[in-house]
Amino acid sequence: MSAWGTAAGAFVGTLVLTTALRAAGEMRLTRMDLPFLLGTTVTANRTRAKAVGYLMHFLNGEIFAFMYYAVFLAIGMAGWWLGALFGLLHGLFAGTALVGVLLPLVHPRMGSPLTSAPEAALLEPPGFLMLNYGPTTPVVTVLAHIGYGAIVGGFTQLGA
Repeated sequence: MSAWGTAAGAFVGTLVLTTALRAAGEMRLTRMDLPFLLGTTVTANRTRAKAVGYLMHFLNGEIFAFMYYAVFLAIGMAGWWLGALFGLLHGLFAGTALVGVLLPLVHPRMGSPLTSAPEAALLEPPGFLMLNYGPTTPVVTVLAHIGYGAIVGGFTQLGA
């Protein structure tokens, strides 16, 4: 196992995950745009939000990969299949708790069930499993995260 392998896997995995989600958006499989969701936490300017959001997404990809790495070290093994399992858990966590519940609580421009009529939210809340962004969003999101995890796990194992 190697931290450098994890870092490289995080970059490649995030690149694949981001490309898969962007492609799914262009194919009308989802209306979700994670970089935009992240970027609008720091700016209301839509163009800047996308640029900042991509940087935040790649940084988050590194952070999550090193969380995987910590677990790989703790259990003494790594590999693409174990990374894929972590990716499955990561995707489910992202769709339910992280983006579905926690992000609307702290996002300054996202609506919530408590948003009143005079307030105008820039973003629709994602809802459970991000279903507000389309019925296939959970499937696309979980599959993309499984791919991310498999890449991180594989690179971590190969980096030894």
